[in-house]
Amino acid sequence: MERNPTAMGGVAQSACETRGVGRTVAAVVESCWHRVPGGTAAAAVRSLVAVQEQGDYQVRGIAARHRHGPSFDEVGALEVIHLPIGQRLLYETWNRLRWPTFARTIGPVDLVHAAGGVVPPTGDVPLVVTLYDLAFLRFPEFFTAHGVRFMTRAANLARDEAALVVVPSEATADACRAAGFDPARIRTVPLGAQPVPVSDDQREMIRARYQLPEVFALWVGTSEPRKNLERLMEAHRRACPQLPLILVGPSGWKTEPVHGARSDAGPAVRHLGRLPDGDLAVLYDLATALVYPSLLEGFGMPVLEAMAQGTAAITSRGTSTEEVAGPVGQLVDPYDIDALGDALASVATEARWWEDQSEAARLQAATMTWEATGHALTAVYDEVVA
Repeated sequence: MERNPTAMGGVAQSACETRGVGRTVAAVVESCWHRVPGGTAAAAVRSLVAVQEQGDYQVRGIAARHRHGPSFDEVGALEVIHLPIGQRLLYETWNRLRWPTFARTIGPVDLVHAAGGVVPPTGDVPLVVTLYDLAFLRFPEFFTAHGVRFMTRAANLARDEAALVVVPSEATADACRAAGFDPARIRTVPLGAQPVPVSDDQREMIRARYQLPEVFALWVGTSEPRKNLERLMEAHRRACPQLPLILVGPSGWKTEPVHGARSDAGPAVRHLGRLPDGDLAVLYDLATALVYPSLLEGFGMPVLEAMAQGTAAITSRGTSTEEVAGPVGQLVDPYDIDALGDALASVATEARWWEDQSEAARLQAATMTWEATGHALTAVYDEVVA
């Protein structure tokens, strides 16, 4: 299969020819250039890399024109072709006008995968769309009016145009069915995590770098309303204000910034901001428990990543994170501040019980790997191109 030599970068011979891969996927990875790429960008890229490692498909990333590099560096594992149009205009014309297509830029492909955020027009090429969640339908007040309109339009395009819709959890599959998606065109492909070996020297270094105590609870994510930080802060204040609570991740939108001191946080609460992946893996390893009482998630990557490092979670009953956690850790009603406080207090008073959850956490996480994600997503592609 030849790549169009006039494409951005002008390579006459494609990577798929070099490797002998017979089929090609054009995958939209524009979320990697968002100001706060969040978990969806990581999930998209790692899923696509896992597919490429299976060897049946060459994945070519598609993104808008940019003057700077991606916010999420792992996209560098994929070949990315940039279209000659900026992000905002590209998003609006794709979403509203279903134009432009990108066949002349990228050359022939077997299918297009909208891997998160925006759904491009594909002409006669079959389309696969990943929808991580429909939070904008459940909690429109948590988003801007423009954001709700845009994401609703994208979901409707996925419902009407996609050959298959990929979701990461049964919770999201249920939400799609309730929103009118054809159940026969929904495929559940859970995400994965890769445990990171951590040495005693690394533990000592990270504990000293961030001044971490022996016992602490860890929260990881982008701060936004559905993450339920306000109730978490109140539960901590009521039940265990002396328990060290470490918050990690960037500030997002429509919520009080968590950098520095918060008006509702005691001195035991600290926010470390965004950390390098290597440091975060050690923090997961050192934490007594993860606390992740989100109101709605498509999957809940921090829960799985923490369990892969042997740390069980306090997380929300009746959501996708319950699917991820399985029988490990503690499940709470995310709206029940007292129940959340009791679970937090157990981190301080029953630290040994949380340590004993370590092996069960690792075993649960081992059922969800990126290799398994790659196999399952490859099977989706095979089904479409067949």
